[in-house]
Amino acid sequence: MLAAPDLATVRDTLCAAEVARGTVRMLLRHDLVAISEVPLDGGRRADLMALDARGNVVIVEIKVSRADLLGDSKWTDYLGCCDRYYWAVPVGFDASPLGGVAFLPERTGIIVADRYDAVITREAHTDPLSAATRKRITLAFARRAARRLTAALDPEADGAF
Repeated sequence: MLAAPDLATVRDTLCAAEVARGTVRMLLRHDLVAISEVPLDGGRRADLMALDARGNVVIVEIKVSRADLLGDSKWTDYLGCCDRYYWAVPVGFDASPLGGVAFLPERTGIIVADRYDAVITREAHTDPLSAATRKRITLAFARRAARRLTAALDPEADGAF
C-alpha cells in the first residue's frame, strides 16, 4: 500500500510551480528566455536558467519556505555558472531578517512571484562569466532546450539517432 503524500510537500511543490510560472513570465517581459531544472557542474541543478539577447546567464532558485531557504547551503556553487543570481519567493514570504531573505549576500537578487507574474524587489549584481565558461554554458543551454523541444514534438525521436 502506498503511503499518503506529505501534504506540506505537495503544497510546497504546487507553490514552487506557481512561483516558477510567474517568474518565467516576468523574465520573458525582460527579454530573457528560461528553461527549468537545468543540470550544472558538480551534480547541481538550477530551478531556472535564463539567457538574455546578449548571452548573459541568469539563474533563479525558488524557495517557498523559510526552512527551504535557510537549509540551502549549496547555492554558492551556482555563482560560477551565471552572471546574475536570484532567489524567487512567493508573495507573502516573510522578508524580515528572521525570515531569511534580508541576510542574503548583496550579489543575489530577490524576485517575488505568484502564478501570474513576478517583480524584482532587489536587483542582482552582475559578475560576468569568463568567455569560455559563457560559451560552454550557452551551448549546453541551447542543446538542452533543443532536446526538450524535440521530445515534445516527437517523443519517440530519442532512440532514433
